[in-house]
Amino acid sequence: MKPDLERDLGEQPIAKILAEAGLDAHALVEVSKLGLTHKMVGRAKKGRRLTSNVKGKLRAALSEALGRECAMDELFNY
Repeated sequence: MKPDLERDLGEQPIAKILAEAGLDAHALVEVSKLGLTHKMVGRAKKGRRLTSNVKGKLRAALSEALGRECAMDELFNY
């Protein structure tokens, strides 16, 4: 990883969406078909920089849980 790359980006919009929908990390892990973990969800909410693969897993799980398609820029601000 590049040493000058900021990894802690602050709370992300996905945290607010989960709170408003009454969902927690366990709900996303349960609905995920792609091997999502509680740690991945926690890191996403806190704003740790994620790979595009993990962001895709989160988007797919949240879309499934909400019953609507979520855009990547709706969930993350980086």
